[in-house]
Amino acid sequence: MKFFLDTADVDEIREWNATGLLDGVTTNPSLILKSGRDIKEVLAEICDIVDGPVSGEVAATDVDTMIKEGKALASIADNICIKLPTTLDGIKACNILTNEGHQTNLTLCFNATQALLAAKAGATFISPFIGRLDDMGIDGMELIEDIRAIYDNYDFETEILAASIRTTNHVKDCAIAGADVATIPTSTIAKLLDHPLTEKGLAAFLADWEKTGQTIG
Repeated sequence: MKFFLDTADVDEIREWNATGLLDGVTTNPSLILKSGRDIKEVLAEICDIVDGPVSGEVAATDVDTMIKEGKALASIADNICIKLPTTLDGIKACNILTNEGHQTNLTLCFNATQALLAAKAGATFISPFIGRLDDMGIDGMELIEDIRAIYDNYDFETEILAASIRTTNHVKDCAIAGADVATIPTSTIAKLLDHPLTEKGLAAFLADWEKTGQTIG
């Protein structure tokens, strides 16, 4: 499973990119607002750091303006992925932009039929929102499973980009369900390596090593 970082904070992106674990980045209007920076400026900087897809989201809701904004975003760098809402106009814009050779990411997906239409429109990625469904008392992971089954039935090439991830269990369950990508906030990705037995075992090994009086190198 690919790991995307869900942030517009270039310092966080630079730090995680150095680990070799990062495959891409997703942003949205809320994250751009939080960054306090110009969208084109911050996306250009992110694209310079990360080799993989960097999602930049349009603000328009009608197809013509979506296409215009999408092309403006795509002109920033070759690895920009145009993020569009999963609406009828978004589907139309996705089809046109994909056919013109752009990467596309249909976002705010909350059911499997939306994902089916996104794949038929040729979206590069579909972004089902797990956490927001969980907030409504609906099992968001079932959506990932349903989309995976549909896409496998018809050999769709659209990648499932699990979004609105809140916990490390979300990441694990997405991997089990077959999501192609998980876009993860830094607060969650940092916890993936945490386990009390790892820390306890390391402390014991280091204590015993100190008793040997040896050095390495």
